[in-house]
Amino acid sequence: MFTGIVEELGEVVAIEPLADSARLSVRGEIVTADAVHGASIAVNGVCLTVVGVADGVFTADVMKETLDRSCLGVLVPGSRVNLERAVRVDQRLGGHIVQGHVDGTGVVLSREPAQHWDVVRISLPAELDRYVVEKGSIAVDGVSLTVAGVDTGGFAVSLIPTTLEMTTLGRKQPGDPVNLEVDILAKHVEKLIGAHGLGVRP
Repeated sequence: MFTGIVEELGEVVAIEPLADSARLSVRGEIVTADAVHGASIAVNGVCLTVVGVADGVFTADVMKETLDRSCLGVLVPGSRVNLERAVRVDQRLGGHIVQGHVDGTGVVLSREPAQHWDVVRISLPAELDRYVVEKGSIAVDGVSLTVAGVDTGGFAVSLIPTTLEMTTLGRKQPGDPVNLEVDILAKHVEKLIGAHGLGVRP
C-alpha cells in the first residue's frame, strides 16, 4: 500500500523486452536505500516488486497485463518516473490509500498556469467516471490529488508548486498519457450497496 506522496523522481535506466513481459531498471537513490528483493516500489503509480538492487538502481519485472493496463509500456531509457516506497504502518498517511493497482489511463487534455499553481484537466474513461467526485481523491501517475472538478469525459486537478517540482506532473503536456487509480473506498461502497439490493446509479 502507498500514500500517493512521491518520494523522488527516478530515471529509467533500461527496459528489456521479454516474451510476455518486460524487465524495468530504474535509478532512485532514496527508494533503493533500504530496498531488498521482494520489496514494493510504486513507479508512476504502479506497484512493482523489486527483483534486484545495485548501485542505486532497482530492477522489476512488468507483466503483460500491467503493460496493457498502464502507461509503463511507453517508457524509454531516460524517462523520468515518480517513485514511492510502500507505506510503513508507523508513519503518517499524508495522501490517501493508494494500492498501486492502476484502474485505467487518461490523457492530459489541457493545463492552465495560474500565479501559484497549474490547473490540469485529464480525460477519464467512462467506466471510472462514477468513482470520481469533486473534492474526492484520485492518484494520477501515483500522485495523490484532490479532484477540483468533474465534467463530461474528464476531471481537473490543481497542482501546487511542490507537486510541479517534485513529480512528473510538472512536465506533462496535453496529449501525454497518465496512469489513474480511483479511490478504493468508492469501489467497496459500490459493491456493498449492490449486495444489499440498493442499486447504484450508472
